Amino acid sequence: MRGSFKPSQLSLKENLVMLAISVLYTINIAISNVSLNMVSVPFHQVVRAMTPIFTVMISLVFLRTTYSKAKYLALLPVIFGVAFATFGEYNFTLLGFLLTILGTLLAAVKTVVTNRVQVGRLKLHPLDLLLRMSPIAFLQTILYSYLSGELSSVQEFMATEMTNGMYLAVLFNGILAFMLNVVSFTANKQAGPVTMTVAGNVKQVLSIVLAIFIFKLQINATNAFGILLTLFGGAYYAQVDAQESKKKVLPLFHSHNPVTEESMLDLIISEKGSASGIYEALSASGAIQLPK
Repeated sequence: MRGSFKPSQLSLKENLVMLAISVLYTINIAISNVSLNMVSVPFHQVVRAMTPIFTVMISLVFLRTTYSKAKYLALLPVIFGVAFATFGEYNFTLLGFLLTILGTLLAAVKTVVTNRVQVGRLKLHPLDLLLRMSPIAFLQTILYSYLSGELSSVQEFMATEMTNGMYLAVLFNGILAFMLNVVSFTANKQAGPVTMTVAGNVKQVLSIVLAIFIFKLQINATNAFGILLTLFGGAYYAQVDAQESKKKVLPLFHSHNPVTEESMLDLIISEKGSASGIYEALSASGAIQLPK
C-alpha cells in the first residue's frame, strides 16, 4: 500500500478540516440509525431516495455547478423508481420525519465534501483519505459505544458467546468494508457527487433484487415496476452523463500526418523552443490544421 500513493502533508488547519469531515460521517450514520427507530423502513428508503436532489441543490448553491435539463429529467425515474420499489406501509413520527430529512441532507453534504477533498485544493488520494478518516472514526465509534453502554455489552458477548466463526465473519466484513470505501471514494472522485447518489439509488433496488433470490423476498407489481424504472433511470442517466462528457472534450487541432516523438524533438531543437516556430513548422508539414 505504501507504494500505491504518497500521503499528503497537511497543515494544522487542513487536519482540523479532516476532523470535521470525520465528525460529519459519524453524525450522518448515527442520525440515520436513530431515525430508523422512529419511521418505517419503506418511508426511510423513500426519503433517502431524495439524496440526488439535495446533492444537486448543494452543488448549485455552494459550488455554482450547473446541470443540463437532460440530467434533471434523468434523475426523475431514479428517484420515483425507488419510491415504487420500496412502496409499503409508511409510518413515521414528526421527530422521525425531521431526523430522516436531516440524515438525507447530511448524506448529500458528505458526498459533496468527499468529492471536494479529492478533486479540490487538497487533492487527496482515496487511500490517503481513508488512512486519515479511519483512525478518527474508530476513536469516535469507541467513545460513542462507551457513552451509550454498548461497549460493555460487546465485551460481555465476546467473553461468553463469541466463536471463531464469528471472528472470521467480522474480519471478512471489515475487509469488505475497506474495499467498499476504496471503491466508493475512487468512484466519487472520478464520477462526481451527483452520479454517486444516483448509483446509491440503484444500489437500493439491486439490494431488493438480491433479497428476492437469497431470502425469497415477496414483492408486488408496484415494487417490480419501481425496480425496472430505477434501473432504466440509472442507465439513462449514465448515457446522458457520457454524452455530455464527450461534448466537453473538443479537439484543439486535427492531425493529418503522424508526429513521432523523434520528429517533435527535432522541431523543438531546430526552432530553439520557439512556440511560433514550432507551430509554423507543424502547419507547413501538414501535421496539424486548425478546425474551421
